[in-house]
Amino acid sequence: MSGMTEVSSLTGRLLVATPALADPNFERAVVLLLDHDEEGSLGVVLNRPTPVDVGDILEGWADLAGEPGVVFQGGPVSLDSALGVAVVPGGASGDGAPLGWRRVHGAIGLVDLEAPPELLAPAVGALRIFAGYAGWGPGQLEDELGEGAWYVVESEPGDVSCPAPERLWREVLRRQRGDLAMVATYPDDPSLN
Repeated sequence: MSGMTEVSSLTGRLLVATPALADPNFERAVVLLLDHDEEGSLGVVLNRPTPVDVGDILEGWADLAGEPGVVFQGGPVSLDSALGVAVVPGGASGDGAPLGWRRVHGAIGLVDLEAPPELLAPAVGALRIFAGYAGWGPGQLEDELGEGAWYVVESEPGDVSCPAPERLWREVLRRQRGDLAMVATYPDDPSLN
């Protein structure tokens, strides 16, 4: 399995768009990587709320979705499909994981939205529903990282359920050390500097 060593997995980490990233889909985006290996990468944008209430498309899950209780646009791919990401505090080990939840990293995992919500309700600390996702082919994300399009930082369980998604980009950068914390102060329009 020598191919495995080429990509050190970033699963569970955050990609934070640098001010240099020009793609409007990802301007000031904070992406949680749900999968990253030599076959490519998949993640969801944590800070793009839509006006659509979770209850309008997935009635049973609305009570579990944190504030704001809306569907988030996870990325430009498969906008007609929904992904559930939930934080299960402490329930991430072995067979203690609740049915219908698959651990991605630490307390963060994917929810089987076909499962009955009441199975998961007692275990879930926070739930977000995403329409669509962000995807990269083999080596594509590495190329973008090489071009300086993204900062890679550690995620915290609270990032998934941040009640003020419009502040998440700055908040994630602000908690980093050194130069990255300074980037959080960038004006929305760099030409204003």
